[in-house]
Amino acid sequence: MHNDFSFMLVDDTGGDMHFTEGSSSAITPVLRISQLDAFELDRALEQLVWSQFIQCFQHFKPGQLTHFEPELKAFLQLLLWRFTIYSQSATVGQSLLSIRYKNDLSQAQKYQLMSRQQKLWYALCTIGEKWLQERSRDLFTNRPTESAFHKAKYSIGIICGLTKAASLLNFLIFLQKGRFPTLAERFLGIRAVFSRPQGIRQVGFKYMNRELLWHGFAEFLIFLFPLINTRKLKSRLYSWFSPHNGFKISDATLARQCRECALCGKWPTLPHTIGCDHVFCYYCIKSYSISDMYFACPKCALELQKVEPLKLQIEMTDFNKS
Repeated sequence: MHNDFSFMLVDDTGGDMHFTEGSSSAITPVLRISQLDAFELDRALEQLVWSQFIQCFQHFKPGQLTHFEPELKAFLQLLLWRFTIYSQSATVGQSLLSIRYKNDLSQAQKYQLMSRQQKLWYALCTIGEKWLQERSRDLFTNRPTESAFHKAKYSIGIICGLTKAASLLNFLIFLQKGRFPTLAERFLGIRAVFSRPQGIRQVGFKYMNRELLWHGFAEFLIFLFPLINTRKLKSRLYSWFSPHNGFKISDATLARQCRECALCGKWPTLPHTIGCDHVFCYYCIKSYSISDMYFACPKCALELQKVEPLKLQIEMTDFNKS
């Protein structure tokens, strides 16, 4: 007894995916992202081939390939087309993703290869269009305004504009329906399908969850740090772990004990106090007090009361002893 049953999955192609167990001819629609990834892989391959081709002429006189660049690019693209679309009905990017083109004009349920006419028209619509766009820039330069070349250039410009507008509309339809991402595919009636049935993939999101958690925590820290008064926190911690033996301002030994600014660590310029037993430069204490209205002494953590100049009666014998 032959067991041949099918099951259905809903995907993002705008339709249903029908798999038939034991049937190699089952047609599987391709995901939108897979079709777009195939195009990106094809562009990367074309750029790689062109860069390798250019390196063969790097020791020649510069500018020799400039006049023939559109034809050379078209020739290389024809070579890729000959060994991909013409022979396998799939581009290199599609082959890497297990995708191939199907003759959508055929009403048969089984997979049908692209016809020879479709392959030739595909080359004309893709390679020929790129060659015409690049070559037309040189054909119509330095031509008189009233000549037939100018009218042809104007006509080609209108056609290109309409084609780009139609391509945009076709891409919007593709995002909704999931079929025919390019005008050439819709015009030729070729559709991308998987070359073999795709199994259900189990995707783990542990790595993504860790990344989201870390980014969220980093954004929270970036938002929180500006709200913290780091200067006051630093002065508070310094006062706890580095206790200072206080002394009276009226002591004659203040000149010898406070020979450095509590902020910059240098000899105080225009010494001022904030009500504690420590001395500050005028510009240091003024700038800190303006930027932080809750400024506290970094030595003893006394909050700023008022900034006033230091007034001491210092005898010359103190300096002589020092």
